[in-house]
Amino acid sequence: MAGLAAKANSDRPILGIMMMLAAYFCFSFIDTSAKWLALAGLPALQLSFMRYVGHFVISLALIGVGGFNIDRFRSEKMGLVILRGILLMASTILNFIAIRYIPLTLTSTILFSAPIIICALSWPLLGERVGIWRWAAIMVGFCGILVAIRPFDESFHWAVFLSLAGASSFAMYSILTRKLSGIVAIDTMQFYSGLVGTAALLPFALLEWQNPQNAFDWTVMIALGLFGWVGHQILTKAHNFATATTLTPFAYSFILYLTIWSYLVFDHLPDQWTILGAAIVIAAGLFIWVRENQNAVKVRTPAHVLAEK
Repeated sequence: MAGLAAKANSDRPILGIMMMLAAYFCFSFIDTSAKWLALAGLPALQLSFMRYVGHFVISLALIGVGGFNIDRFRSEKMGLVILRGILLMASTILNFIAIRYIPLTLTSTILFSAPIIICALSWPLLGERVGIWRWAAIMVGFCGILVAIRPFDESFHWAVFLSLAGASSFAMYSILTRKLSGIVAIDTMQFYSGLVGTAALLPFALLEWQNPQNAFDWTVMIALGLFGWVGHQILTKAHNFATATTLTPFAYSFILYLTIWSYLVFDHLPDQWTILGAAIVIAAGLFIWVRENQNAVKVRTPAHVLAEK
């Protein structure tokens, strides 16, 4: 019966894909808005705080629907849940600092090294076997990052190290999410992601606080948390209508969105090296995705197939 229910929930791939595209549009709005506000002089820690306080308020309201039962805020894996929130917060802070200095197209390319980092860490952290083909793709992906950032070029900026650290933090966050999936409720993880970011960043936001210069900037700043929460919710719901196998390639729409935003808002287009590096990173990520799906099919036994009927 569980298999039939899962199948019923995942037989609308077009809707799932549309939701995936919408989720990454929301995420692209966050990065574009953060760069806009950072260039206007607002501190990265203040922007990071606004990203999480809105997320926290919405999550608190939803998790409290039907009464604030303390059991709904508990988890046997609380340490990992908190660590997951810290890693997500670190990724946001590092990214918000980096985008002030380097183009969105470059930060998005670096961010999409996260699936490659996840694959590299899945063996020591999750005990998942990584074969020679995926190790080759990992190496190629990191070469793509080197092509994009050009460490020995005169245009190289130290902020790429922050972006790389942010991608690594996001990779660790994703690994913990995978580890906690099915053990901790999604709403609970959403709540603690908002809580950790809000509580940790509040003192720094108060110390550095600067008011936006106009009503438009106020609106954009307040919307950071809203779009963060909406993006994560849509992303989660998308998997109710299509499988991860179907949805994963559409995550790369994020790079396309940020390329468009960069041109429309900041009059910037990526150079040929960024484009080439992004193409290599995407190709490596998609190859890893294909190999993981092939390995998943190989381990399916007749018992697994019968259990889903």
